[in-house]
Amino acid sequence: MQWEQLLSLRRQGDTNKRLRIEQDETRLGFEVDYDRVIFSSAFRSLQDKTQVIPLSKTSFVHTRLTHSLEVSVVGRSLGRIVGKSIIEKHPQLQKVHGHHFNDFGAIVAAACLAHDIGNPPFGHSGEKAIGDYFLNGDGKRFKEQLTAKEYQDLVDFEGNANGFKILTESKNGVDGGLRLSYATLGAFMKYPKESLPKKPTNHIADKKYGVFQSETAFFKEVAIELGLLSLGNKKELRYHRHPLAFLVEAADDICYTIIDFEDGINLGLIDEEFALEYLIKLVKDNINTTKYNSLKVASDRLAYLRSLAINTLISEAAAIFLQYESEILEGTFKESLLDKSKYKAQIKDIIKISIEKVYNSDEVVEKEIAGYTILSTLLAAYTSAFENEHHNRATHYDTLIVKNFKSTFGKDISVYGYIMECCSFISGLTDGNALQIFNKIKGNL
Repeated sequence: MQWEQLLSLRRQGDTNKRLRIEQDETRLGFEVDYDRVIFSSAFRSLQDKTQVIPLSKTSFVHTRLTHSLEVSVVGRSLGRIVGKSIIEKHPQLQKVHGHHFNDFGAIVAAACLAHDIGNPPFGHSGEKAIGDYFLNGDGKRFKEQLTAKEYQDLVDFEGNANGFKILTESKNGVDGGLRLSYATLGAFMKYPKESLPKKPTNHIADKKYGVFQSETAFFKEVAIELGLLSLGNKKELRYHRHPLAFLVEAADDICYTIIDFEDGINLGLIDEEFALEYLIKLVKDNINTTKYNSLKVASDRLAYLRSLAINTLISEAAAIFLQYESEILEGTFKESLLDKSKYKAQIKDIIKISIEKVYNSDEVVEKEIAGYTILSTLLAAYTSAFENEHHNRATHYDTLIVKNFKSTFGKDISVYGYIMECCSFISGLTDGNALQIFNKIKGNL
């Protein structure tokens, strides 16, 4: 892969090339990507979507929105650090093409900002609830009407693929969705493959999938424009990652490792003194013991260690990327950046505690169960209504359910098409919206 291609400013629908050297420095295309994401309704909805604790009313807990903003800040720093070295190593990027190191920061920040935009309500349990409905619930009735790949999209519903759909889908007269640069879309795609084959190798790019069948044509166009290397045989739509996707992943990993841990402490799920010890192990090489010991309040000590931990891991991830840049460009680098970190053991310990004390806490489990029930009820109501509408046997109740989707039902809509329309609508709901509609369906006004 070549950086000249990987930094493409092209947008969906472009007929002419966009050259970096001709860009207005006060309104750089990669920065426009960031603006378009942050002003989108899909991004705003993240303010009421779960990061850790579903339907939490405490101000301590991060939402998907605050998490995404924090990840974008970390990602911007990672991109700038890496970009500075890459520009120095490949001077033609600046001398010939006009790129600056801040371009890398802008691309990674925009992709980080959007990284959770496709997540359904109630966190990862929301993805599982949708998949379970089609695998084990009444949604199984659609299996024989779908291709293997279409059905896999549903039973293994993936927020990353839904995010690519949101960012690129033409809707309501807006061609190309948000029309982000291909460079940003490439950095966004942590898993540049379709749903089948599932986990064909241990390569990090094969861990999940990143595109539904409905977006494969444009997905392939983006991959070809960026010069992404094919991963697998010609019959499989699988690619090696855009190099900057490794930085997006690292920014996300850094934030959820440290911030979810901090949320657990603030919620009283993790013992404060115990937690501080684990953070100290992570930052022991960089801690200013005099400054730390001068902090008398535990919350101040926690804030200091959190900041230091994030900075430590940013420096570590950037150094690893630069060390393995050639392998990343060649497609031979097969794991996440932090899997190569000298702090891997400390990170693993912190995540283990978060899983035990936070993710598996009674509050989280109880609300995830509620989320399962809510989403299963919505899926049953909407898929039945969409199905009946499609077969011209809709009841008055079905008509009420799908009244906002009349423009969807053209003569040529496929079964897969209307099911995905249903799933996209439900995925776009916030936790609160989903609960509100659930109560209406149940007659609880």
